Amino acid sequence: MVVVLLGPPGVGKGTQAVRLVDELSAAHVSTGDLLRAARRDGTELGKIAQGFMDRGELVPDELILDLVKEHLAGIDASTDVMFDGFPRTTDQATGLDGVLEASGRKVDSVVLFEAPDDVLIKRLSGRRSCPDCGAVFNTYFSPPAAEGVCDRCGGALVHRADDEPETVQRRLQVYLDQTAPLIAFYEEHPAMMTSIAADRDVDQIYGEFRSAVTAGDGADS
Repeated sequence: MVVVLLGPPGVGKGTQAVRLVDELSAAHVSTGDLLRAARRDGTELGKIAQGFMDRGELVPDELILDLVKEHLAGIDASTDVMFDGFPRTTDQATGLDGVLEASGRKVDSVVLFEAPDDVLIKRLSGRRSCPDCGAVFNTYFSPPAAEGVCDRCGGALVHRADDEPETVQRRLQVYLDQTAPLIAFYEEHPAMMTSIAADRDVDQIYGEFRSAVTAGDGADS
């Protein structure tokens, strides 16, 4: 089973994905993680990708797809695969279909997580992280006991530049511009597409998400 997860920044799809991946013993594939691993390990593809990033250029779709293909080759064919935040464009989606077909796979399910912009902006702009231990808090939803201080290690919390409200709004607009055609692509795709309202209780979201993914896979619901 191959699942594609779509959704804007801050919608919580990564959190939900990790939970279901653990339950199903599936492979969680994030192209950001693949790029970081390739750069860290100094692979040939990683070195090529690093060159683009050093020049401030986007890594081409072809290279991203090569990374995905290389990664899939190391995953047993019987293992479920969950793509988190990839593909981002219709060109990447078409390329992914080709990569999967070459390995005897196909996209079986697409899950779109959705939430109102005001919720997403609060989730992202209210985020505070600890550079020492990696803990993450939110001034609106899960604030630290003492403002600006990490509950876990006592370190000073920071507000990342890309979580500033103006930057968040730009990120959401970029997502909308890129993803609207992608949603249309998958609405006409043979894979089953499900939309989930992600501004609710996390367990409620997870129950609906799990049901959507496992509905055609024979897994217990």
